Amino acid sequence: MAQIGLFFGSDEGNTEAVAYRIQARFGADRLDVHDVADVTVLDFEDYDVIMLGISTWDFGQIQSDWEDFWGDISAVDFTGKTVALFGLGDQFGYGDFFLDAMGMLHDVVVENGANIVGHWPTTGYDFDASKALVPGQAKFVGLAIDQDQQENLTCERLNRWCQQVHTALGFDGALSPLDD
Repeated sequence: MAQIGLFFGSDEGNTEAVAYRIQARFGADRLDVHDVADVTVLDFEDYDVIMLGISTWDFGQIQSDWEDFWGDISAVDFTGKTVALFGLGDQFGYGDFFLDAMGMLHDVVVENGANIVGHWPTTGYDFDASKALVPGQAKFVGLAIDQDQQENLTCERLNRWCQQVHTALGFDGALSPLDD
């Protein structure tokens, strides 16, 4: 099976923690975790399957490590690569900008040839606007996590989304759900 590269940026540790929770579901032997602050464009070449984790700050701002890497991510050729995204945001405190950074990152990787898997339903979220919506569908472009307001739902959402992505990638069997 294909090795997965997961790239995240994190200021306060929430996105990093979610990245390692995803790794626990897929297995450390199957999924490599990378902090985007410590990578180059060349690191993306090692993977045909990539996961990208990003948080949205304040009024739709990109997390600082991703902001520093933004020019580089625009140079990555995602042709032939399958990408799944997950984003963190605060739907109540910043409901007009919920997961905007994930939507912006999605647009960059799609423009550079990525095949996206892992769309996620908007059911159960309460927000006003988001750049991370799939046009014409009640779905986000990737997994939506709100550690500020719905931390109690994160485990279940991770279990369901990881299984969904696992299946979309054509991997055999089921992932064992975790209670973390």
